[in-house]
Amino acid sequence: MTTKMDLWYARLVFRLDTNKRMATARKLASLLRNDFTLMDALGRLESIESHGGKKPNEPFAIVMREWQKNLERGMSFSDATRGWVPPEETLLVTSGNLSDLVIALENVSRVVDGTTRMRRAMISAIAYPLFLLLLTFGIIMLVGIYLVPPLAEIAGDSVVWRGMASSLIWLSDFSIKYWYIILGAFAALVGVVWISLPNWTGRLRTLFDKLPPWNVYKIQMSVGWLMSLSSMVAAGITIPDAMRMLADSSNKYLRSILEDTLHYIANGANLGNALNNTGRDFPNAEIIGDLAIYADMNGFDENLSRVANDYLDESVRKMESVSNVMNSFGILLVSAIIAWVVLGTFQMQDQITNALT
Repeated sequence: MTTKMDLWYARLVFRLDTNKRMATARKLASLLRNDFTLMDALGRLESIESHGGKKPNEPFAIVMREWQKNLERGMSFSDATRGWVPPEETLLVTSGNLSDLVIALENVSRVVDGTTRMRRAMISAIAYPLFLLLLTFGIIMLVGIYLVPPLAEIAGDSVVWRGMASSLIWLSDFSIKYWYIILGAFAALVGVVWISLPNWTGRLRTLFDKLPPWNVYKIQMSVGWLMSLSSMVAAGITIPDAMRMLADSSNKYLRSILEDTLHYIANGANLGNALNNTGRDFPNAEIIGDLAIYADMNGFDENLSRVANDYLDESVRKMESVSNVMNSFGILLVSAIIAWVVLGTFQMQDQITNALT
C-alpha cells in the first residue's frame, strides 16, 4: 500500500531527477508512437520501474500509477501530471490529441536540456564574479581590522603617514568603525538586485536589461520562453494560446512582456511585430526581425524551432563571453586590491623604520 510519505518522496525524487524524468518522457513518446495507448504506455513504464511488481514503491513506479489514476478520473494528461513535474513542463504537454502529445513529449527533453545549458551558463556568469567581489570585500575588511592596526600601534603618534600607507590607515579607521554598515549595505544591494531580477518591470527595467546582471537574466528568460513557445507551437497550440499559457505561468518580469505582446497580437500584429511594438527589445532586435519575417511564411513552426535552437547556441556562447569578461574584471580587481595592500604595507614599514631611526 502506498502511503502519503511514499507519495511525497516519489514526487520529490521525480522532480529532482531531471535526467531520468527526461528519459521517461522519451520512453513514453516512443511507446505512443508505436501505437500504445496512453494508459498501456504508462502501465508498461510502471512495470519496468517496479521490476515487474516486485518493488511497487519505487518512486517512478508510484508516479506512473498516480498518473494512470488521474487519467481514469477523466483528467487530461497535462492535468494528470500537474504537480509532479515543474510547471513549465506541464505546459509543454498541453495538447488536444495523442499525436500532438507525442510531439510535445519529444520536445520536453529538448527544451529542458536547452534551458539547463542556459542556466549553467548564467550561474557561471554570475557566481564566480560574485565570489570575487566577496573576496575583495573580505580582503579589505581583514586588512583594515587585523593587519593595519598592529603596525599603526608600533608607530604610535609620531609618524605622519604618506602615500598608500595613509590610505591604509584611513581604510583601517573606516573598517573598524563602519564594517557592519558596509556589510549590511553590500548584503542589501545583493538582495535588492536578486529580488529585482524576476519582479522588476517597466521602461526603466528595459534600460537596465542592457547591464549585468539584468542582461544575463534577460537572456536566460528569453531562451526558455522561445524554446517553450516553439515546442508548444510544434504540438499544435496556436501562438495566442501558447503565449497566454506561458504568461500565466511566468514570473512578473516575463509576464509583463508577454501580456504587452499579446495586446498587440490581439490587435492584428504578428509575433515579431508585436514584440517590436512593446519596445522591450525582447529577446533582441535580430530575433524580433526573424520572427516578423517568418510569421508570414509557411512552415512557421519549423522556422520557429530553428530560430529557438540557434538562439540557444548563440546565447550560451554570449553568456560564456560575458562570464569571461566579468571573471577577468573580478580577477583584475582582486589583484589590484592585493597589490595596493602589499605596497601600502611596505610603505608603512618603511615609514615606521624611518621614524624610529
